[in-house]
Amino acid sequence: MLPAIEVKTLSKTYRKRNRPPVKAVDGVSLSVQPGQIFAFLGPNGAGKTTTIKMMCGLITPDIGEVRLNGYDTARCRHQAMRQIGVVLEGTRNVYWRLTAWQNLMWFGRIKGFSGRRLKERAEQFLRELDLWDRRNDLVNEFSRGMQQKVSIACALIADPPIVLLDEPTLGLDVQSSRTVKQWVAKLAREQGKTVVLTTHQLDMAQQLCDRVAIMSKGRLVANQPVNELLSLFSREFYQVTLRGRLNGSRPAWLAGYTVVEDADREETVVSAAIPDQDALQDLLSRVRELDLPLISAARVEPDLEEVFVKLIEGERLDAGAGRRAIDG
Repeated sequence: MLPAIEVKTLSKTYRKRNRPPVKAVDGVSLSVQPGQIFAFLGPNGAGKTTTIKMMCGLITPDIGEVRLNGYDTARCRHQAMRQIGVVLEGTRNVYWRLTAWQNLMWFGRIKGFSGRRLKERAEQFLRELDLWDRRNDLVNEFSRGMQQKVSIACALIADPPIVLLDEPTLGLDVQSSRTVKQWVAKLAREQGKTVVLTTHQLDMAQQLCDRVAIMSKGRLVANQPVNELLSLFSREFYQVTLRGRLNGSRPAWLAGYTVVEDADREETVVSAAIPDQDALQDLLSRVRELDLPLISAARVEPDLEEVFVKLIEGERLDAGAGRRAIDG
């Protein structure tokens, strides 16, 4: 199957006068299959937004190429741009001096939509986002969250097969954020669209995405299905919850465990990686010495946040080791 997005050895270095060059993206290669929800994750400055901008033709790479449904963004720019709708961080893809309605009409028409179909889609989006009553107000009069809603509607108005979303829930309230998440799932699962997003909400990525790429310092440190990433650090990790608190009295054996006392709930949680069932039974036996009633003992699954932190920390440790080797 032809990839919806194909990126080959993409690199970008920024150069400013009197400053050392900054390599924002360093040899990134990846592909995204049609209908997938794909996430770019990484700390600030990792190169996610620069990569997204090169994918949608806003930045020219120093090296490499991007194909959208087979169209090269450099050689077949017009056809490639017809494949995508884009929401950039900071609502920079809407016109603030136009109304919400005028923005949707403009972006729909430049992507080849017009007439009744365009107006019906515009009304549908504005009603779903609770903006219908404000459709004739200038976007620069909107709150940050409302402007983000207009940006998302403009990206989707022409029904593109590929949608690139850079921090789509930034600035949204809880209800609006939930609406966007539902949209993302619906776009892929029901409409077969390919969705690429960057987000700092790792729980959102874990819930929605089929595949995740993690970037650090311009390079990919992981690019795998979500379930495979989670299995990287899969282990027997248990939390034992007890009624009551230790009140400062802790036996020496607790030094090897994580202990959290919840004053509001009057509970103590003892957590640890447990290699086997014998070790779990030993922990439960020792817990009896604390003379606190047992509430539960539960196995805890690793989550994407844990995997993300470990990969980024490992990358920093590797970079540090490399620097020490060079310095030595």
